[in-house]
Amino acid sequence: MAKDRSQGEDYIGPLKRLLLAVLLLCLFAIFLVWRIDSPRVERFRAQVVDQVVPSMDWAMAPVTGAINLVRDFQSYQRIAAQNKELRRELQQMKAWKEAALQLEQENARLLDLNNVRLDPRLTFVTGVVLADSGSPFRQSVLLNIGARDGIVDGWAAMDGIGLVGRISGVGKSSSRVILLSDSSSRIPVIIQPSGQSAIVAGDNTIAPYIDFLANPEHVRPGDRVISSGDGGVFPSGLLVGQVAADPGGRLRVRLAADYGRLEFLRVLRDHGMEQIEQPGGVISAEEAEVQEGSDG
Repeated sequence: MAKDRSQGEDYIGPLKRLLLAVLLLCLFAIFLVWRIDSPRVERFRAQVVDQVVPSMDWAMAPVTGAINLVRDFQSYQRIAAQNKELRRELQQMKAWKEAALQLEQENARLLDLNNVRLDPRLTFVTGVVLADSGSPFRQSVLLNIGARDGIVDGWAAMDGIGLVGRISGVGKSSSRVILLSDSSSRIPVIIQPSGQSAIVAGDNTIAPYIDFLANPEHVRPGDRVISSGDGGVFPSGLLVGQVAADPGGRLRVRLAADYGRLEFLRVLRDHGMEQIEQPGGVISAEEAEVQEGSDG
């Protein structure tokens, strides 16, 4: 057994060397054929390529698949990165959209203020609403304009459409506006087209009631309510709202001003009106009588 194994090993060694020599010789021959610059050799190379390359597709399939897999993975990585970037840009766009909407709303408010037609004798100062101090017992807002801007206690304040209230309390750089809905507010008005005079009295609701109306039967819901200018408190002709009837049948005023979005207010300079000496004084007839009684 040992002798047969040694004889087999004696044959295998020379056979390996012979095969290696043949392989090197073939490779050298292929190298020479591929390097020789001759038309005949070129035609031979072309025929070899035409015969061998098409039949080698099965051998190249794994390599091609691996390359495609790597490319697909790289493409997926790029798509994932782009998706992440798009999500970040979408968040920024949402923030910009919100800012644009706010600017658009503010611009609309300012345009409304500019479009309101007022008496040419009236000038105005536009202020920004700083805070809303509304409560069940008091309806008012603060503006960022005050005595340094020439604001005087008692001047009327409007939004882009209608009358909002009057200045009641002026500081150096701020002022307070008592809204028409405040329970201390009393505004003399005219109801059109009937021409009826009345008082719009606040009761801490969004729709103040109409008081001291001589002929209620001449007034209909939807009639226009404007300031009358009586008593020199407000300029005449300022839009207050429209007449409306509550479920109990009492006449009220649906205010033209948008109290839910008070951002900018126009304070009207009315130098022709009677100056109010006591800041924050209420203009109701009842309180005026009480004050006169106390002075007497």
